[in-house]
Amino acid sequence: MLKSLTIRNYALISRLTIDFPKGFSVITGETGAGKSIILGALSLILGQRADAKAIKEGEDKCTIEGIFDISSYGLDTFFMDRDLDYDAQNCILRREIWSSGKSRAFVNDTPAGLNDLKDLGETLIDIHSQHQNLLLGDKRFQLQVLDWLANNKKLKETYRQAYQQFLSLRKQLHELQEKAGRETTEQDYMRFQFQQLEEAKLQPDEQTALEHEQETLTHIEEIKTALYALEELLSNDERGVIVALKEACTTAQSLNKVYPPAQGTADRLQTAYLDLKDLLPDILHQQEKLESNPNRLQQITERLDLIYSLQQKHKLQTTEELISLRDSLFIQLQQIENREEEIAQLQKQTETVRKEMLHLAGELTVTRKNTVAYLEKQLTERVSPLGMPSMQFSCQITSKETPDNNGLDEVTFLFSANKNTALKPVAQTASGGEISRLMLGIKALIAGATALPTIIFDEIDTGVSGEVADKMGGIMQQMSEVMQVIAITHLPQIAAKGDAQFFVYKEEKADVTETQIRRLSPEERIKEIAQMLSGAELTDAAIENAKELLKHERK
Repeated sequence: MLKSLTIRNYALISRLTIDFPKGFSVITGETGAGKSIILGALSLILGQRADAKAIKEGEDKCTIEGIFDISSYGLDTFFMDRDLDYDAQNCILRREIWSSGKSRAFVNDTPAGLNDLKDLGETLIDIHSQHQNLLLGDKRFQLQVLDWLANNKKLKETYRQAYQQFLSLRKQLHELQEKAGRETTEQDYMRFQFQQLEEAKLQPDEQTALEHEQETLTHIEEIKTALYALEELLSNDERGVIVALKEACTTAQSLNKVYPPAQGTADRLQTAYLDLKDLLPDILHQQEKLESNPNRLQQITERLDLIYSLQQKHKLQTTEELISLRDSLFIQLQQIENREEEIAQLQKQTETVRKEMLHLAGELTVTRKNTVAYLEKQLTERVSPLGMPSMQFSCQITSKETPDNNGLDEVTFLFSANKNTALKPVAQTASGGEISRLMLGIKALIAGATALPTIIFDEIDTGVSGEVADKMGGIMQQMSEVMQVIAITHLPQIAAKGDAQFFVYKEEKADVTETQIRRLSPEERIKEIAQMLSGAELTDAAIENAKELLKHERK
């Protein structure tokens, strides 16, 4: 419920605050006084786009703030999901707009996005204007009306989950079939690549070992010559290092007898002598082991050529990468071989979900068909007294070839204002005034079903008067028993039905004209409604008539 609305520096408004009560409130005033300005300001805290031109001339910023009682709406999950501060009793929506074009929005003093305001606003208020009457010709809206009355929200959500799952599975199946088609053309080439790599029988680190062995076999004579030279340098009887070290050891040991510090030198020489003596057999063994092997060199060269060619072909650097590619190709080939089975399983799953979806769609259809008679009867009873005693209304349900997010049904509202006129789609046959009355009837029907906290009628009574206006006011008054209703009106018959009446007027000041609003006292209401009845001249008859109209007050 909208408790209050405060507007600062917006259009012709410097500052005003409106406190709205429960029940049915009406807003009246002369054309151009600023009723639409107030509604425009309210729309800003409901997520509408802002225009810096709306800021009051000479001001840098305008602010609109609305306070709502949300104690019975269960919005805690909404606030939690949006990471907004939650007060179980009150919700404050605020919008600030600067002349620079910058705009900020707040929910309970927490910065919020326009989408947050819009989504929350749709939960708090339904603003019904003449523009919204265009919805009545929209088949999606017509279906929505039927669903509201059918109270099939949970079933519809279950259906939509199945429908979305079906779409997802169908997409997966389509992609898998396309992939299988591509793979079929690539399969032979992939198998050829795999067989090449498989036949190569590659081993980790094989390339490095082969390259080292190739290097050795290629330079084997040079290696053997060098090893022989080492042997000569170490073991030659005349100039070998080992012979010389042995003599040095003997000399150091002799010196140690007369010069003890020479013992360290003797020990080190002895160690070097023994190390080189042990090294000599190893060098001799390497000489014996090494021999020229042209066949082995040829094998290694051919093996490395194969590895290099595979690396070049696949643009890889190591045998490990080639092995990884081989394993990957093996897995892909296995998947291709299993693709038909995978497709068959997915087709089966898709078909199962499709059948469940269609079953749920059928249940939705039943709920809708069961509601048609109620909609036709109730709407006719509510609207025919509004100046259309011979109206005919029918809700037609036809089946679509393919399901969509709402099921398999297409709903069409058929209407005729006269008995002798064939029923036609509402958008083709109803006049603006007739559509306006139909919409009021529909709003009254769905008021309880949609659980709208507040509904605002913006001059929905345009084009009607007299008894019809009185009955329209009665419908709004009836609606206000289960929800807050606010009506902007020019008709005294509707204004008199309100529990509270607000008067919008322009106030001329020294250098500026400003829009103001005030709640009328019982005496002021009599005068205002009498003025609406009589026009410029206030007559005693008009006053008496106004008093008579105001006798509607609730018992």
